[in-house]
Amino acid sequence: QVQLVESGGGLVQPGGSLRLSCASSTNIFRSIFRISTIDWYRQAPGKQRELVAIVTSGGMSNYTDSVKGRFTISRDNAKNTVDLQMNSLRPEDTAVYYCHARGTWPKVYDHWGQGTQVTVSS
Repeated sequence: QVQLVESGGGLVQPGGSLRLSCASSTNIFRSIFRISTIDWYRQAPGKQRELVAIVTSGGMSNYTDSVKGRFTISRDNAKNTVDLQMNSLRPEDTAVYYCHARGTWPKVYDHWGQGTQVTVSS
């Protein structure tokens, strides 16, 4: 059962912006979502899936070097969402973006969303 759902992908011109959102798709997982570490990954055609950004349950974040200064990850525990604000987009940012939740309570788990397509092209 898919526990996460992504939204906000689409087609944008180079230099443009998009905001992706990740949310729990089930009421059962919603209470766990807010204590999970949430990652955003992306996978471009013919390439391996790569980690883009991380936010912990406490709000600490980190980014892969290629997106630092352009992408911002944030979480709203009241809404049970984690957003990825993407600015100054480049053609090389084109990929399917996946939300990933992981944690250890009540047992070790990790869940993936089904992905959302981001295409940066003129």
